[in-house]
Amino acid sequence: QVQLVESGGGLVQAGGSLRLSCKASGSIVSFYNMGWYRQAPGKQRDLVATVNPGGNENYADPVKGRFTISRDNDRTTLYLQMSSLKPEDTAVYYCNTAVPSPRQPWGQGTRVTVSS
Repeated sequence: QVQLVESGGGLVQAGGSLRLSCKASGSIVSFYNMGWYRQAPGKQRDLVATVNPGGNENYADPVKGRFTISRDNDRTTLYLQMSSLKPEDTAVYYCNTAVPSPRQPWGQGTRVTVSS
């Protein structure tokens, strides 16, 4: 069980950029497929980007070409660089393993609001 703390969200105009960070209390980022999720009020929490321990990245179609997932050299931090933001990107963003488990709780997330 690893603590996950997301940060970096905020209010940004459409077309702008934000970089989200996810700090893990352990080495989960190094040993598991990690993902960024987002959830808008009343909607499902959707997986939008993943990276495996080998560095292979995958993206959901709505964010492909605009978001980049990456890891820091300390093995404990996951990033999501978001560019060309759209109002539809407005959500609370979370990091976790790419396959959620009851044994791994969610963090509080970080809120991203994109104004039109």
